[in-house]
Parts: sequence; C-alpha cells; structure tokens
Amino acid sequence: MKQPEFDFYDKTSLKSYNLEKTMRYQLNMLDTLDVFTRKHCENVASLTCRLCEYLHCNKGFTEYCTICAYLHDIGKLFIPPSILQKPGRLTDEEFEIMKTHTTIGYDMCMKDLKLRPYAAGPIYHHEALDGSGYPRGLTKKDIPYEGQIIRVADEYDAIVSKRQYKSHIGISDTLKILIENTKPHEPVSKASALQEIGENAKLGKDNSIIVRTLFKVVIDDIGYEITCTQAYVDNLNEELKRFEQIEKYRKKMENAKREKDKNYYLEGIKILLKPEETLENYQEVHKEYQEAYETRKAMIDNLYHEIKIIKKLKV
Repeated sequence: MKQPEFDFYDKTSLKSYNLEKTMRYQLNMLDTLDVFTRKHCENVASLTCRLCEYLHCNKGFTEYCTICAYLHDIGKLFIPPSILQKPGRLTDEEFEIMKTHTTIGYDMCMKDLKLRPYAAGPIYHHEALDGSGYPRGLTKKDIPYEGQIIRVADEYDAIVSKRQYKSHIGISDTLKILIENTKPHEPVSKASALQEIGENAKLGKDNSIIVRTLFKVVIDDIGYEITCTQAYVDNLNEELKRFEQIEKYRKKMENAKREKDKNYYLEGIKILLKPEETLENYQEVHKEYQEAYETRKAMIDNLYHEIKIIKKLKV
C-alpha cells in the first residue's frame, strides 16, 4: 500500500518566476555540493521565495532574494567534509572553519560576473540584528532585508532537517526557538550590559516581522498537508468499504446452502479483490488498510491541534 509523501517545500512558487540562465547556472554549481547541503539550499530558497510573497515584496526583489538564498551556502564547497558532515557538535576550532563558508561564498560570487549580483546571500545569512552574528558582526541597520529573510528561512530549515520531521506535527517547537531568537539576549556581565546600551540592546537575532510571517507560511503548509492526508484518508475509506462488501459476500457464501449460490458470491468476491489479494490474505490486507486509516485520521487531528498551538504563539 503506497503512502503519500508530503514535501514541506512545494516548488510551485519558484516555478512562477522565469529565472532562466542565471538559475540554471547556479543550480549546476549546487550539484557539486553534498546531497544534504544541496537539498538545504533548495529548501531555503523555496522558503525565502514564499516569505517574500507573504511579505508582499515585488517580483523583482523576490527573484533576486530567491537566487541569493539558493547560493547562501555555496561556500561550503570548500569546507572539509569531516567538518561539514560531522554528526556531532563541532569543536570551537571546527566551528571557526565552518564560519568561513560565508566569506568563501561571497568571494566566489564576487569573482563570477554571473553570480556577483547575488553575493548578499552568502555574506549576510548568518548576521544577526543584535550584532552577535558573523562574519562581520553587523547590526540591523547594516544588514540588508534579503539577509534578514534568508537568515530566518535558513534557521527554520536547519532545525527541521536536524529533527527529521516527517510531518508538521511538533513543528511548533521549532517556531518557539525562532521566537526566542527575536528576543534580546541577557548580557553576561554588567560590563557587556553597559556596552549594549542603545538601540541594539533591544534587538534579538531575528527580525520579528519575518518570523511572524513564517508562521503564516507554516500554517498554510500544514493546511496543505491536511488536504493531502485527507485525500488519502478518503481513498482508504473507499477501500475499507470494498473490504466490508467482500466480508459480507464471504459470510453469505459460507451460509449458502446451494452450490449455485456459493459460486455466485464467490464470483462477487473475485470481482472486488484487487491483484495480489486473495481469499486467503484479504483479511490481513484489510487490517493494514484499517490501521493506515486510523493512523492518518489521528495525524489530521494532530495537525489541526498544531495549527491551534501556532496561532497562539506570540512574537
């Protein structure tokens, strides 16, 4: 029984833009990245595109921002695989090397005329509004809007991928992390508190408006997942009705006195059975369909509950 797959990042929005040669060119560059990083770049680009649409950005900026997002991790081409693909926590030394992917990616773009216009993606996506980011430690006034958008998309996908969500169930926990990133951090000492006096002291790492907009994107994604899952549930329900009819015919066949009647119901059962289903195994198949139906129904309930949680979150 084939289970439907749900993709968090439907590319429909991206297809609405005619990115032509530039998009094809930089996509070819992404092909040299490891599978995980390439998929991450695609996800971040798709999320960025949708965030731009929900933020009512114009088409030109959305195209530009989407390509910047595709290229944001291109510098990881030159990060050693032992660091890039390390499953555990990076050491301080390894993290310093990992951080260089921002400047490496920027330099790559600046040296390539086709990619130069999109160098903002690599250089700004780890900068934080409060100045705690890298590589330059910029603050809000110096971080362009595209960098702020890509940062939120990047953080969200990184957490989702790390936790390997198969569905949006539990995704509100990820959003809570991003909410915390919109809040000012606590100074570690009185000296640092004095240094932070001013506008930056009131800032978190992430733009709260963009994070709030991400909620809308996620809620719509959950709605789409519910629709897909409901369609699958409806199909399962039809299959369960078929098995119920088979069961009725079987009981009638067993209770029939005449051989003619037994054959009549047997033929009815054969018509209802699908390939690879037999009188001997259909009850087991029926059980599998019933379990799948109940699992997916419960998933839909949980997804609706997830929407309720997200709608109550405050940024």
